[in-house]
Amino acid sequence: MHSDLGMRKLRSVRTPNSVDDSVLVARRNPSGGAVKFDTTHPLPLSLQMLQQLDGPLIVFALLVALFALGESISAGYAVLAVVAAMLASRIVTGPSLNKTLASGVMPPILTVRLLTQWALVVGIILAGAFAFKVSEYYSRRVLFLWFVTAPVFLTFLHRVQGHLALWLDKEGRLSSRYLIVGANSVGLELIQRMRLNGFVGFFDFRSAERISTDAPEVALIGDCANVANFVRDNNVASVYVALPLANAPRIKTLLNDLRDTTASVYFVPDIFAFDLIQARIVDVNGMPALAICDTPFRGVDGASKRLTDLVLGTFGLVMLAPVFAVIALLIKMGSPGPVFFKQRRYGLDGSEILVYKFRTMTVCEDGPSVRQATKTDDRITPLGRFLRRSSLDELPQLLNVVEGKMSLVGPRPHAVAHNEQYRKLINGYMLRHKVRPGITGWAQVHGLRGETDTVDKMEQRIHYDLDYLSNWSWLLDIRIMVRTLRIVFSGKNAH
Repeated sequence: MHSDLGMRKLRSVRTPNSVDDSVLVARRNPSGGAVKFDTTHPLPLSLQMLQQLDGPLIVFALLVALFALGESISAGYAVLAVVAAMLASRIVTGPSLNKTLASGVMPPILTVRLLTQWALVVGIILAGAFAFKVSEYYSRRVLFLWFVTAPVFLTFLHRVQGHLALWLDKEGRLSSRYLIVGANSVGLELIQRMRLNGFVGFFDFRSAERISTDAPEVALIGDCANVANFVRDNNVASVYVALPLANAPRIKTLLNDLRDTTASVYFVPDIFAFDLIQARIVDVNGMPALAICDTPFRGVDGASKRLTDLVLGTFGLVMLAPVFAVIALLIKMGSPGPVFFKQRRYGLDGSEILVYKFRTMTVCEDGPSVRQATKTDDRITPLGRFLRRSSLDELPQLLNVVEGKMSLVGPRPHAVAHNEQYRKLINGYMLRHKVRPGITGWAQVHGLRGETDTVDKMEQRIHYDLDYLSNWSWLLDIRIMVRTLRIVFSGKNAH
């Protein structure tokens, strides 16, 4: 019923803090009719609590380092512990216990993902300590021992989680019977995210002949009219309704029938018909709403990204101050005109901002019609050509980052004239302005730099910009920055 594209879209519909083996649900409160948000988890409370111990364990590793080296616990270390725990809770992810249970095999002892995530936490801490000039208050020996031992402690915790999950599964304490109503792409995606152990099969309004799928796990038990009787007769604990929203009358009848059972019932909405940007369940004063298109930078994620931009942007300005001075002097010596070129562009929420660049042309165009630079553009000065090829002309945008108008990573800002042109030609163009524009972006590291002389090229840029919004993560930002450095040194597509 749905295309493979729809299947891929559903995989991006997760809450920022979700784990692979959780399904987000809205649960009705029978006492007052309000809805509260929770996660339905196939794991017992003991394992759920273990999965929340990464932050406290990192604090414990710091205490061990202090004790081992004879250092006292000061207010500075207390602040450091709190900051590290908060960062780890947002960046470090534990093992997927469902995958461990499904395969019966423990994950690798020390994964590259864990080391990368912990390295990101360490990098943010060091950058913050340097930017705020507080590094002298901490023992380098303590920090080094902490940085080395913390991932070892985390690995040990994750191994304990895996072994405990396997033992509980062997004892039969994780098995509960459940079925899915809807043998469609939603139901297939749901079964991929859950354990097959305990899965009874599918119910559907259609017959087996009308269900076109080659998936071996699709075991069609019968028609939806018999679901309630089957649940009662076979001790089914949970029912997941994955029917299309177009079947609302049938869904209502089905839910009424299931009220005569003791099974927990969960409705998994079919939202493939929409272009999803950071789709999530939100709470509007106690009423659930499905966010179809939203920014990824809400709450802690937004604050932490802004803090990272501020710290790294300030660090970059300080370290590159001599480079700024040399380039400014060469520009003034090479041609008449200002050092900086200021151009109006669209920023966060479509508001106009002034973006700074080193001047690379003999003109400073910023009107209703702007001619894009080309490889053979005679307006570019000799120094400007070098600055463009090396991307050094973009360095003043660090000022935009520090003042909060731009981010280090995000969709590249276009001239206002180009925005007005392409927003009428490309569907979803303005969605890229749900976040701050970036000095570099997902489109740029895929070779989409420089001139966009056709609508097709701009459509490719927008495709990657929206993909960035849908799948943002800290690791994605790191990948983009690393790949940007490699591209800058190659000078490809820059002119």
